[in-house]
Amino acid sequence: MNLAPGVAAGHPATAEAGLEILRAGGSAADAAVAASLASCVAETVMTGIAGGGHAIWFDGASGEAELLDFFVTVPGLGTEPQSFELQDVGVPFGNEIVHYSVGTASCAVPGVPAGLDALWRRYGRLPWARLVEPAIALARNGVEMPPAHVACLEMLAPVMTLDEGARIYSPGGQLLGVGDKLEQPGLVRTFEAVASEGTGTFYDGTLAEALLDVMFERGGLVTRGDLQAYKPRWLAPVGGDWAGVRVQTRRGLSLLVETLAVLPPLEGASDRERALALARYLAAPPYSGEAEQDTTNLVTTDAEGNACVLTTSLGLGSGDFLPGFDVHLNSMLGEVDLLVVDRHPGRRMESMMSPTVVLGDDGILLAAGAAGGTRLRPALVQVLSGVVEDALSPQEAVERPRLHSTGELVHAEPGWEEDALTALEAAGYEVRRWSGLHHYFGGVSLIGRDGGGADPRRSGSALPLR
Repeated sequence: MNLAPGVAAGHPATAEAGLEILRAGGSAADAAVAASLASCVAETVMTGIAGGGHAIWFDGASGEAELLDFFVTVPGLGTEPQSFELQDVGVPFGNEIVHYSVGTASCAVPGVPAGLDALWRRYGRLPWARLVEPAIALARNGVEMPPAHVACLEMLAPVMTLDEGARIYSPGGQLLGVGDKLEQPGLVRTFEAVASEGTGTFYDGTLAEALLDVMFERGGLVTRGDLQAYKPRWLAPVGGDWAGVRVQTRRGLSLLVETLAVLPPLEGASDRERALALARYLAAPPYSGEAEQDTTNLVTTDAEGNACVLTTSLGLGSGDFLPGFDVHLNSMLGEVDLLVVDRHPGRRMESMMSPTVVLGDDGILLAAGAAGGTRLRPALVQVLSGVVEDALSPQEAVERPRLHSTGELVHAEPGWEEDALTALEAAGYEVRRWSGLHHYFGGVSLIGRDGGGADPRRSGSALPLR
């Protein structure tokens, strides 16, 4: 059996772009590429074309899945080791100020352009220029800001309004609000170059030269050798059995398969039992996760049974933009969560991204992914459990209240039974009760056999192909 054809994404404009391409006869790969390019216009509070990502492709004909790694690499090829300074920026989160390291020197080698090109070349069937059209149209016309993106912008304003970003996100000195148009005229030039030169423009073309100029002028580390050496990689997924199904994903920092392997069965569990199990087995490191990361996820499926889950990120964002192109640079070298291995030039950086497919005895059951840094794994696990163990629809599972545990502190969205929260407190956890669903708890998008689900915490949208 196949999944319902359609698109689920983190912004209505992103989903519409993918659906437009499906209606034009494109494959799930074509739709994913077009939707991702559109997200680099509509969701620049969350992601961007100068970031990195991971994807999983499920082939409807063979029933096999494979991963595409197009995450960022450590820069510095062809140069002597350099000392560099990052800019410390305080990001408000509730009553706390969390400090992040940004600036030009935090930018790693972008992988999104090369990754989208690789996906299209392997599984696409429409002309490349056709896939860029929705992004160009969005850049020309501007995109309305939805509520969740405005809330995220308000929190990230210290970074997003640095230098050139002030013109984009705070025109006239006033942050964009709900319904305001996000105007990024430079992105028209960017995506016209992507359409005419291909994604190679970022590695040996117009955008590459603009990027290298910024690196030279502002003390960045990315070199011409870094850009020319960058390659996306096709890999085999890691798999594991859970709750009577087979989960295939990437290993990564989220350790999704390992977590599901030890998570006790939750089918039919009470709120109290579920909360205690999730708080224990989904505990994330306490050193981070207190501020949002610029990440988004999308899922596309076609009538031939193919599915693609694609997750991209800028990290927090460096605060630097390519002059004249409105391209925000990533800040991966300043992301504490990702700096778990030595930073050798050319080395892939680590990631928590977990694009996932779930298989049953009669074929694929779900294609799903999430955004949210250290909240990515718990968000995805809770949604997968809702569909697989509790038989919720994808949208019901996405909307169900979540919790996030650091092992000592449990953040809980409204909707949990009070008995469950007092049980957590009796077990020794401090419980922080939130007043509403919030983008802090990650952003999940997925498609199942009976339709899709998109996260209201990110103002997401799920659109069926009819």
